[in-house]
Amino acid sequence: MKKLFDISVPASTANVGPGFDSIGIALGRFLNIEVFDHNSFCCELTGDYLTGIPTDESNLIFQTAFAVAKQYHKELPACHLKLTSNIPLTRGLGSSASAIVGGILLANELCHLNLDLEDQLSIATSMEGHMDNVGASIYGGLVIGTYIDEKAYIQHSTIKNVSIIAIIPTYELETKHARNILPKEIPHKNAILSSSFSNLLVAALLSENWKLAGDMMKRDLFHEPYRTKIVNELEILKNHKLPQYVYGHVLSGAGPTILAFVAKEYCQNAKEFFENLFPNYEVSEITVENSGAKVEHSIHVK
Repeated sequence: MKKLFDISVPASTANVGPGFDSIGIALGRFLNIEVFDHNSFCCELTGDYLTGIPTDESNLIFQTAFAVAKQYHKELPACHLKLTSNIPLTRGLGSSASAIVGGILLANELCHLNLDLEDQLSIATSMEGHMDNVGASIYGGLVIGTYIDEKAYIQHSTIKNVSIIAIIPTYELETKHARNILPKEIPHKNAILSSSFSNLLVAALLSENWKLAGDMMKRDLFHEPYRTKIVNELEILKNHKLPQYVYGHVLSGAGPTILAFVAKEYCQNAKEFFENLFPNYEVSEITVENSGAKVEHSIHVK
């Protein structure tokens, strides 16, 4: 098989407390896709994080690429994909969003679509339904935006002055289940309050005022109070006195992963603290990835 190019897509977290469906951050774990010329569509999987995903045309990467090619009246050439990933599935770290972005880039390269970042975001958001995860994976860093009237709006920035500790449970949580537990309506008073928290959170994130950002993270009224019922770790943290170097923590996406934002100089201390609090979990530093998805060519694709 002749190797054509490589695609690398970062993981992501969404919501960030009261930034429900509108704030995303790219994280330093990756879905890597090696693309080879082939006579059929098939995947080769490496590593435990991909266990159980389809290796034929039903794979989400292929399904996305087919849809994008069709949208532009193209036919996707057959190819073989070698996939590696250290993004846990159904843990709230954007594994499906990374696959969607990977599929868009696959179609973009093989069908010579010349999609710019705005095009990629528009397609990804229409598929995902909201732009926080896919926006972060495409642009990298911090993204703030919305999707309305079939148009994605985004503000992009970098994050440099904080460390993140990921607390990753062993159990999985389907996004659909986590969504179904949310109420169809919330009281007007709570909506006003949570919106004000979200507005202040955005200002704090853009200025990297992490003390203020951490305070706003914990005040969400949109989703975390309801998801505490299915993510007990949130209740444990709520009732536990946390060290001063922990600015705040959020449920990552729909969960169950929790991300703690901590002072950079105390990153190792924070890691040890959360390892002691959650001894049977994967606890690790997870960096902010300020670069978005990338394509690197092995040869020139004619």
